[in-house]
Amino acid sequence: MSYIKPAELATRMVDAGAYKLQLSTRDTLIRAFMGAALLTIAAAFAVTVSTQTGQPLLGAVLFPVGFVMLYLLGYDLLTGVFTLGPLAVLDRRPGASFRALMRNWGLVFLGNFGGAFLVAILMAVYFTYGFSTAPSAVGEAISEIGHGRTVGYADHGAAGMLTLFIRGVLCNWMVSTGVVLAMVSDSTIGKIVAMWLPIMLFFYMGFEHSIVNMFLFPSGLLMGADFTVWDYIVWNELPTVVGNLVGGLLFVGLPIYFTHGRPKARRVRAVRAAGRGAHPVDVAADAEDVQVRDRDQTASEREPSHV
Repeated sequence: MSYIKPAELATRMVDAGAYKLQLSTRDTLIRAFMGAALLTIAAAFAVTVSTQTGQPLLGAVLFPVGFVMLYLLGYDLLTGVFTLGPLAVLDRRPGASFRALMRNWGLVFLGNFGGAFLVAILMAVYFTYGFSTAPSAVGEAISEIGHGRTVGYADHGAAGMLTLFIRGVLCNWMVSTGVVLAMVSDSTIGKIVAMWLPIMLFFYMGFEHSIVNMFLFPSGLLMGADFTVWDYIVWNELPTVVGNLVGGLLFVGLPIYFTHGRPKARRVRAVRAAGRGAHPVDVAADAEDVQVRDRDQTASEREPSHV
């Protein structure tokens, strides 16, 4: 299986972010809608497996199937664009402005919510025989998740809000790592294996993912769960979105960009190191990074093959 070195990985991340900021409104909404729909169907699948087998780990092991499908098809999640978009702005790519970034985030949020809410309705119908019976065991499990992750946090006040935020940070640390790891290989099998690992981890640990929650909580409400829309918005969705933004950008996007990207800074450092008589291996490594980053500067003008 092919392996992409970190310097080229940083370039691919910036290319991907720049490309997504240039997408039309139609394409952004469609890709976000379908991405959330596939992910949340997988979430329903994972909860079903966990409930019916009594083995939460098995549900977590199988949940990444949705993430793999959506990224192989080139769809988008808010958690991913939180990480990639800002890198294009930092790199001053053409058309990558703060306004374009806010537009992209807003459209992806709307598209993700639409896809997740559709699945929430479909699953609520499925688990209640068209609302003609009480929810099945899986439906009750989904309702309990919604109650525990809203009212459960509220019961602890500020400490609960802090815990919710931290779980959102940890979630997108892992999810965005999965997004980035999909770019470290050019083979389908390599991409799947790389994505699978951090996504399995986040789901089993119960971290808070804003898109998955767009399905779990509305679906629970539709099936009569004991919490309100206000509880969902204040005591889950908004803090989770903020936590997801911080986790993906602070712990995934920026570290890779600043240590493996920024070609101009690396060029200056390599030249200065050579002038000071630095070890040839160190100079060569910096030079290689510069060459990789300088290659294909127009890549953001076309759809990256690795997204």
